[in-house]
Amino acid sequence: MKEPDDHDMDGEKSDKSKSASGRQSQGSSKSGSKSATKEDYKFLEDTTDETFTEGEGLYSEEEGPYTEHLEGSSSSTQDDNLESIGESQSMGTPIPPAEEAEEEVKKNISENFFYDYDELVSMPYVTPDSRIPLDLLMLVHSFGYDCKKRANLQLLDNKTLMYIAGNQLVLLDLKTKEQIYLRSSGGGGIGVIGVHPNKTYFAVAEKGYFPNIIIYEYPSLKPYRILREGAEIGYASVDFNYSGTLLASVGGSPDYTLTIWNWKEEQTMLRTKAFSQEVFKVTFNPEDDEQLTTSGSGHIKFWEMALTFTGLKLQGSLGRFGKTATTDIEGYIELPDGKVLSGTEWGNMLLWEASLIKVELCRVGRKSCHQGPINQIMLDEGEVITVGSDGCIRIWDFETIDTADVIDETGLLEIEPINELQVDKNVKLFSMIKMSEHGNNFWLAQDANGAIWKLDLSFSNITQDPECLFSFHSGAVQALAVSPLTYLLATTALDCSVRIYDFGSKTPLAQMKFKQGGTALTWVPRLVNNTGAQIIVGFEDGVVRILELYDPKGITVFAGRNKILDADIQLKRVFKPHTASVTALAYERDGEILATASKDQTVFFFEVEKDYKPIGYINTPGPVCQLTWSPSSHPENTLLIICENGYVLEAPHPVIQEEVEDHDVVSYEIRDMCIKCFHFSSVKSKILRFIEMEKRKKQKELKEQEREERRKQLIEEMGEDGEKKFQDQEEEEEEAEEEEPLPEIFIPSTPCHILCGFYSEPGKFWASLGGYDAGFLYHCEFPPYDESSNIKEQKDEPFDFRFLEDTDDNPIQIITFSINQIMMFCGMKNGAIRVYILNENDPSLTSMVHYWHFSMHDNDYGCMKSISTSFDDRFLVSAGADSNIFVYSIFSELELEKDIKAKVPSPRFGIETEIIPEDIEDPKAYSIENARKKREHDKLMKEVEEIKAGKREQLRVLRNEFGKLLKMNEELPKHMQFTREDFDLDSKIRAEINRKTTYKIRQVEKELAWEKEKHQLGLMKLQNRFRDSLESDAIVVYAIESAHKIASYRLVKPSKYFKGKRTSQSERRLSKLERLEKEGVGRKESHRDTGTSISIPEESIIEKGKTFRPKTLSEIMVENQIEKTRKLILKAERAQQKIQQRKKEWEELYKSKPDDDFEDPRDVQAIKEAQMHMGDFNLKTAPDYRIPEHMRINAAKKEEELGILDTMVHGKKMHMNKCILALRDLKVAVIEEIQCLVQELKNIQSSLHISKHIPIPQVPQMLPEEVPEKRFHYDEETLLTFKRREMKRQDGKSATLDQAGYAVPGGGFLRHSHGRDGDPMTRESMSRSSKASTYSLDSQKLKN
Repeated sequence: MKEPDDHDMDGEKSDKSKSASGRQSQGSSKSGSKSATKEDYKFLEDTTDETFTEGEGLYSEEEGPYTEHLEGSSSSTQDDNLESIGESQSMGTPIPPAEEAEEEVKKNISENFFYDYDELVSMPYVTPDSRIPLDLLMLVHSFGYDCKKRANLQLLDNKTLMYIAGNQLVLLDLKTKEQIYLRSSGGGGIGVIGVHPNKTYFAVAEKGYFPNIIIYEYPSLKPYRILREGAEIGYASVDFNYSGTLLASVGGSPDYTLTIWNWKEEQTMLRTKAFSQEVFKVTFNPEDDEQLTTSGSGHIKFWEMALTFTGLKLQGSLGRFGKTATTDIEGYIELPDGKVLSGTEWGNMLLWEASLIKVELCRVGRKSCHQGPINQIMLDEGEVITVGSDGCIRIWDFETIDTADVIDETGLLEIEPINELQVDKNVKLFSMIKMSEHGNNFWLAQDANGAIWKLDLSFSNITQDPECLFSFHSGAVQALAVSPLTYLLATTALDCSVRIYDFGSKTPLAQMKFKQGGTALTWVPRLVNNTGAQIIVGFEDGVVRILELYDPKGITVFAGRNKILDADIQLKRVFKPHTASVTALAYERDGEILATASKDQTVFFFEVEKDYKPIGYINTPGPVCQLTWSPSSHPENTLLIICENGYVLEAPHPVIQEEVEDHDVVSYEIRDMCIKCFHFSSVKSKILRFIEMEKRKKQKELKEQEREERRKQLIEEMGEDGEKKFQDQEEEEEEAEEEEPLPEIFIPSTPCHILCGFYSEPGKFWASLGGYDAGFLYHCEFPPYDESSNIKEQKDEPFDFRFLEDTDDNPIQIITFSINQIMMFCGMKNGAIRVYILNENDPSLTSMVHYWHFSMHDNDYGCMKSISTSFDDRFLVSAGADSNIFVYSIFSELELEKDIKAKVPSPRFGIETEIIPEDIEDPKAYSIENARKKREHDKLMKEVEEIKAGKREQLRVLRNEFGKLLKMNEELPKHMQFTREDFDLDSKIRAEINRKTTYKIRQVEKELAWEKEKHQLGLMKLQNRFRDSLESDAIVVYAIESAHKIASYRLVKPSKYFKGKRTSQSERRLSKLERLEKEGVGRKESHRDTGTSISIPEESIIEKGKTFRPKTLSEIMVENQIEKTRKLILKAERAQQKIQQRKKEWEELYKSKPDDDFEDPRDVQAIKEAQMHMGDFNLKTAPDYRIPEHMRINAAKKEEELGILDTMVHGKKMHMNKCILALRDLKVAVIEEIQCLVQELKNIQSSLHISKHIPIPQVPQMLPEEVPEKRFHYDEETLLTFKRREMKRQDGKSATLDQAGYAVPGGGFLRHSHGRDGDPMTRESMSRSSKASTYSLDSQKLKN
């Protein structure tokens, strides 16, 4: 590993160890309970009182300044969370002279000042007095890349690439492939990186508790500035302004703090909360340093530095999406005129102006700009570049986007890209950065599927094809294995690839892709393959593949072969033992048996020598997570099977049976194997209780010694009085002391997962658990085998344990040992590596005290997945869930060779002509066991079918013979023929058959009784809910010769406000119109005259509807003519009567005209009464005004008014519906009359010559909407049709049916009868329907 400013550290190792341990204790958030547990555990190691007291004092001294620092930082953060420093200065708060001087010092940081990298960088933690070297492990190379981390690709110059790898920042030379590493300062990981516009500085924003932002100078890589307390846990994004004088940072969860830094002076300029949800990105406007933009989960926000009367502030304006759906915004760009162009999750672009969406941009035909999210948008040389998750890069015209505006109500504007580039298949571009090569337009792209691409965006005739510079695993690395012969490394992940690396020469060699992701991997031991050329891989679909690695240079070169790789992989063998993902693979110590385990709760055994012939499988009580065969030191060869749910099994070596016919085996399950079981029961609470008891016992002994010494001292000083005084003091202390209760025994309801384990001695093993039981390593022993015991009810406890410091929330995930068993390498949940130094031949781990601890992978999501040492214990390799693969050199007194290169196995003779076995690509393919069961099932079915065929043949022969007998019987004379009953051998047989048939029918009825009752109740509920609540359904009546139609009201039953009997005219208060009508006698009488002569009572219309009888068309025409004549005569008579009436009224009016000075006696009397009884009327605004009783409004009156209105509305609607029903009946009568006339026309035309025939008019039809009551009429054929339709819909063979509701032939409840000439509806059927509807209305009226 190359570090900046490397120098000899041998003389300072001990001092660095102490300082590193102090920094580690300060940087990590250790709770008081953990430290207490550590100190309490010392009681179990028989520590002396002096040691305990000294250690306790040391811890408190270290804790004091740290606690004070935290309090100060939290208070300063709280003060600065919403206000800027400028604002606080403008408030005029007095500053102490010491602080003022400190600020002066901060403001005057020399430009030539640099921090010491060795003092700043985080160092490994080593237990005190352990003599473990700090450089026990040294990072040699990194093969991984966290491709799913945002903006994890930066360019310092044309040849130096920079990205984050766990707790390291990797600087990669593109030409030499050499790597330089910068460690995080706090050991909590690195959150995000940013590069200065001049490429002379870069910012490293870390993670942890109040992490720092460290500014490094390039190319010296010296720490230049440190920005402190800008976030609580970590940073999500950083960005320099265009001139490079300011730095913007935004924190991650939970604070999301936006901070503007004057980074050269290490000062905070402005600070505020960016948003309440996750923020992805922050950038300065290149044209205006006072404007910023942030985006993230479901938002985009526009910021401006505004100078207010209280000082400089950050003012944010949240983007409003309006009619556009809210979306997460990954990529955006600020345009020169202040607008912002952003992407969306569905692939379109949004143009923002003044915090509003001006227009949404899409492609022609409403196609999205990208198929998926737009992750980055850039403005380069007057062109807009968009980078999408679909692997496409598109170039857009800037002027078209900048001047885009809405043209219709959709808010969309269709544009087309100028150029586009599809990088490759299965590419998900996350970010891009431009290379500053003169005359070229090269870009580097981050592929979220595990690659770094070099792209040429010149779009000319000489444009180069996309070049994949580096390829990595995408996502968590599931497993790794190291060659037993050389420095070769194999890895697999869920990205469906297996990769081979040479970690000696630090080069990737080969990779192979599959249809499913890999989940387990191990190198085939030398006992099986002497050349070490085979690896075995388990996949998530249950398939196991054996791959062979070879050097293709040893194969004969064929014509047309252009490039020869350093290594190649070939499929050797494939089989599928499991139905779920394979979790573990293990070869027996002699190499005779292979064991595979899976999440399907099975362990399968194979005989290796016979081409992996299946031996059988055993079932396990839970998903298996690890398999370990016993070492050669154990007398018996057994398999340790660790299940996730708390079960650990020990299976003996399976018996390999002699040659047995494969087709005779029904199943591969091994039922007679004597398997020992250990069901882990939580003992952590008991351990903590025991520790507390030992602690109190020690404290009690110390107090007893102190009391005895104090008693002796008092006796020497005071004699007998001293004894009394001592007793009085003892009594007072006993009264004051109250012993706290011991910790309660707690057993979690859900068993904690067993993470890993290993054999210690025969029948004994160590196990590491997660969840509540984390923090200890448990030593367990298998109980004796008992065939009658129930393992589910079995509860076993470990007999010993080892305390693991600081692992309550960070358990050990994986454990491996060095070859000599002196070092135990542990992979932690937070991605750290812990190395315990052990004594030789120590299976009980009594020497497991001192350790070396270092954070390597990402602390949040870099859980260690696999760890392994090289064949010679010179290297250690670790793989984590953060996609990183690290290679370390293990401390050794022997120096490593400078040029180490692994030797790739030579190819076997004839490997190039060897037939590659057919791969299992279908994830639904049968496993070995299922294939065996399927074969057995097919065999049984074939035998059954053969028996059935034989019986059918016998029945056919007997049936033919019986037919011949019947034919012969018919040919005989009648007096000699047998009757049909004579052929029955026994009449009871037919009766028995009938009885059985009847019985079966009854049984079926009984079986379906519950379903029948269920559907009946369902139908009843539907009717009660939707149909019974209706008084009348909606009826639509269509005109015959026009498009007019009229629909009735769909009336529900009256509400609770409905009044069955409307209040009489005298009871209810008269309206204003009625009072005005009452004033004029003449107007009243005239209105009465016109009302009696013109208005038609409702009852007459209803009676007409009830007593209506259909008439012929001629009768209707005659009646209409008579009615017109009668109306004309009546109108003339009424006009004459009105003239005469007016004359009489005028004469009476002139006669009754009073004199000019006449006063009506009634008015005089009313004025007198008013003067006597009127009183003093107050205004409504007067304080003593009271509302009269008749003007007061209450709930009862309003409810009464509501009931009256409801009744009136309901009555009007009922009347309207009855009129429409009468109209429908009239239409039915007209149709029947037309049918009669059409029939007469047909009869007339039949007697005429065909040349005189004229087209017969179409007979109108009644539509389904006009007779909705027939929807509920059904027969058996309707039900069968409905059943067939439902079956088709469930099978997916037909689309959604019945869009029109009832017009589907044979599919609806209204069924038309079809015949010649349309076969129209008969008079009888229509009259029945009209009578039925009339009856329903009458019955509803009676109910009301």
